[in-house]
Amino acid sequence: MAPPTGSSLRFTQLRMTACGRRRVARDVVLSDKDRAQKQRRAAMRRMWLVTGLAAGLLAGASARAEGDGKLKVLIVSGGHGFNQPAFFQMFKDNPDIAYTEVKHQKTSEVYDREDLLSYDVLVLYDFWQKITDEQKKKFESLFDKGVGLVVLHHALANYQDWPKFEEVVGGKFVMRDEVRDGAKVPRSGTGGGPLNIHVCSKDHPITKDMDDWKYQDEYYNKCLVSKDVTVLLTTDCPSNQKEVAWCREQGKSRVVYIMNGHDEKVYNNPNYRKVLANAIRWAARK
Repeated sequence: MAPPTGSSLRFTQLRMTACGRRRVARDVVLSDKDRAQKQRRAAMRRMWLVTGLAAGLLAGASARAEGDGKLKVLIVSGGHGFNQPAFFQMFKDNPDIAYTEVKHQKTSEVYDREDLLSYDVLVLYDFWQKITDEQKKKFESLFDKGVGLVVLHHALANYQDWPKFEEVVGGKFVMRDEVRDGAKVPRSGTGGGPLNIHVCSKDHPITKDMDDWKYQDEYYNKCLVSKDVTVLLTTDCPSNQKEVAWCREQGKSRVVYIMNGHDEKVYNNPNYRKVLANAIRWAARK
């Protein structure tokens, strides 16, 4: 065969070169598409990884919040002054609880909270009288749910005109003379001084293995105490109510009242702190 002419060779070479270029160009284009797809897939994988990691962290945090063993405590105040830093320090120093502090404003708005029934225990340190009928129902719903209640010191005087509160707490600080069943019930009184605290229920979880102690505090006298309570602490101070702390059950709930707790002299007492911590745990059924 005769060799191709120069123009034909050039044409062939151009064709070959052109075809080669097209093949190369096509290969390059395909490679860019592949690379773009790989980049998109890699980006998606990173996004899934980050999303999954975030979900895992959130799930882990939720699991820790639910499974860390801390009791949810709602602390209610309002209507009575107190040393707030010293009082709340008791709860900050308690590793077993996570607490929220709330305060009544006009009525008993605390019981209007949407998350009210999500708490393990309510601690009442308020001194309050105003409560609506709807708030009464919400308060009573605590005991259908099994939410625990710990009532401290002056909260015994709450809701003077609502007998249900006295029933729940198991007692009452009477702020004005009353007549019951034809008999006069005198108003309760207050005082202050040293108190010898006697542990009379040494087998109860709240006071188990505790010894008697002594401290100075505001005391109450002539308070009403229900017959269905279990008395935990007493005092021999003649000016003080004999019963200092008691407990009972209301519906599905456990209720504790502790008469002491006027100021930092009591807040800082290790025996008082232990009784309070045990009361919260017992009320939460833990």
